[in-house]
Amino acid sequence: MIHTSVVLFNPRSADSKHRIPNSILQVGGSIDGLYDYFFVDGNLEQNPLERIIELIEQHQVGYVGMTVMPGPQLRQAIPYVKIIKERFPHITMIWGGYFAANQYQVALNSGYVDYVISGPGDEAFPSLLKHLENPESIAIDTIPNLIYKEGDAFVKTRKEAIPDMDNLPPFPYLKLNEFYPLKNYVAKTFMGNRTVAYHSSFGCPFTCSFCAVVPIYNARWKGLKPTRITHDLEWLKEQYNIDAVEFYDNNFFTSRTRVVEFAKSIQHLNLTWWGEGRIDTINKYTDDDLRLMKQAGLKMIFLGAETGNDEVLKQMDKGGTQTGQQIKEFAARLRKFDIIPEYSFVLGMPGKDAKQVTKQIEEDLRFIQEIKRLNPDTEIIIYVYSPVPTEGSDLYAEIQAQGFQFPQVLEDWLSPAWERFDQRKNPLTPWLTPKHIKRIKNFETVLNGYFPTKSDFRIRGWKKALLRAVSFWRYHLKVYAYPYEIKFLMKIWKYRQPEEQGFYSE
Repeated sequence: MIHTSVVLFNPRSADSKHRIPNSILQVGGSIDGLYDYFFVDGNLEQNPLERIIELIEQHQVGYVGMTVMPGPQLRQAIPYVKIIKERFPHITMIWGGYFAANQYQVALNSGYVDYVISGPGDEAFPSLLKHLENPESIAIDTIPNLIYKEGDAFVKTRKEAIPDMDNLPPFPYLKLNEFYPLKNYVAKTFMGNRTVAYHSSFGCPFTCSFCAVVPIYNARWKGLKPTRITHDLEWLKEQYNIDAVEFYDNNFFTSRTRVVEFAKSIQHLNLTWWGEGRIDTINKYTDDDLRLMKQAGLKMIFLGAETGNDEVLKQMDKGGTQTGQQIKEFAARLRKFDIIPEYSFVLGMPGKDAKQVTKQIEEDLRFIQEIKRLNPDTEIIIYVYSPVPTEGSDLYAEIQAQGFQFPQVLEDWLSPAWERFDQRKNPLTPWLTPKHIKRIKNFETVLNGYFPTKSDFRIRGWKKALLRAVSFWRYHLKVYAYPYEIKFLMKIWKYRQPEEQGFYSE
């Protein structure tokens, strides 16, 4: 046993209070039996920083690993890493997650972050610790998925092939249970009374130009075998009587064979479940496949519709296989099986001028209404396009040419404007005007008023009827400006938007 200990920290995020911190759980599994390590979950700790400092002071901690996602997690990650590094300069700070991988320059330039792991850390994390404990044991430039600085230069090591997930160590649930009882991660949601989150695959085999996953996994995907997933869910069912599962994979439905086998294997568990996928992928499933998945408990699928414009779909690298017509037909198709499609749209893509941007936004608003006509149960999630630093991408080159630039100082990401950027609600892109943003937000308010999300199970009965009645004339007459009466009801009833707050109740 190596004596230097490790703290693995999951910062707080808005929609993850009851979500098992799979990222640090998996990293913990990679060093289990090699190092003493401690979990700190920012979603369940009253004062996570105090807890981290306590562990450093009471144990021989030499390393702190953080998973850092864009948006709310930065509120803890950035100030915490600064305080820890200044108070304990001997600590080696290692970041992983989408923000760290996509914004590695600003993280490493801060002086507070020593290494970034871009992609799976199952080999990279223990290998890096081994090198840091004994530099002669392994050369740092042979460790995969690693980014660090040598002088003023950034060094990126080779990208590791995604490991076979079935050969990875089991998730150390019992170790996590020592710090946070697993029952705390079982919650009432729209999906069920005892819902748990689960991660069954890495990556995504597609190259959408707006997606933060692409630079990390380079269009690669691997998943656990259905037998492994079923075994884990059986254990969670036996131990905690779960009745629902949210699969937080980037693309759960990549392999039809895997999904069909999984659906067959879990029918005895009587679970409801949710996952993310692509329309053009799942549209290739047969009606028998969809019927089987529904019988196995599938309730809702999150799907990236993005836009109804075929040319813009090509600009997003979703064209050719996904079309506006297919998006409409698939929404109607899922209605036959009582599976709820949760369509996300990305509005405000760059255009040659404000007039073109306005035209495309208006087309997409009409397209969304067409989707709701074909299948009123379709959940609509609206994002505003936020650039991703995809090196070599034509789209990224175009947005840079228009004057867009990411913050160059780590602390600048803490500003409210950049947090909203990361949540894809109000990006600071030069081609969007305040008028564009207001139009999108007002439409979203009216849409959510007339079609309240099913995931907010508190707005039912007379509340739902009143909200729909107030929104009826606006929605049908397309009068979206100044929807104060709808906003008032949403505020007093604390309307929840799943893209920001998840499916969980308070």
